[in-house]
Amino acid sequence: MAKERWWTAPTQTESGATVMVTGRDNLDKIISKGKYIYRVTVIWDYDAEPSGYPDKATSELMEQATDAMAEEFRKDDIAYMTGIYTGDGRREWVFYTSNMNIFNKVFNRALENLPVLPIVVEAEEDRDWEEYREMREISYIPEDETE
Repeated sequence: MAKERWWTAPTQTESGATVMVTGRDNLDKIISKGKYIYRVTVIWDYDAEPSGYPDKATSELMEQATDAMAEEFRKDDIAYMTGIYTGDGRREWVFYTSNMNIFNKVFNRALENLPVLPIVVEAEEDRDWEEYREMREISYIPEDETE
């Protein structure tokens, strides 16, 4: 697998709010396998500051959750975190997985040492990675030659 690389860029919602998009690069080989057909979106609605972003304590807990999920899912190839969206009172983590049952086990294991989080998990089939392709189209920042 290629080196893990992420980019972050501001985007606008239809209502004009700014949402920071963090996307994962170098996923062409994973996509071409055709086995990661389920998209899982983990949603955390929060009380936004005037900026639309979470307060410091919420932001720190979100980062702990991000790190815990990234670490746990790096251990095997059951799922890939592909995007993180933050702004306008909502944080979303997007994953693609090949098996929902195993995903759920790994996901729960990732968050077991954190307090109960106010999250909702949605899943649907997305064989063509449409959400990922759209996110990449509106936010992609190419790798800098100095990286």
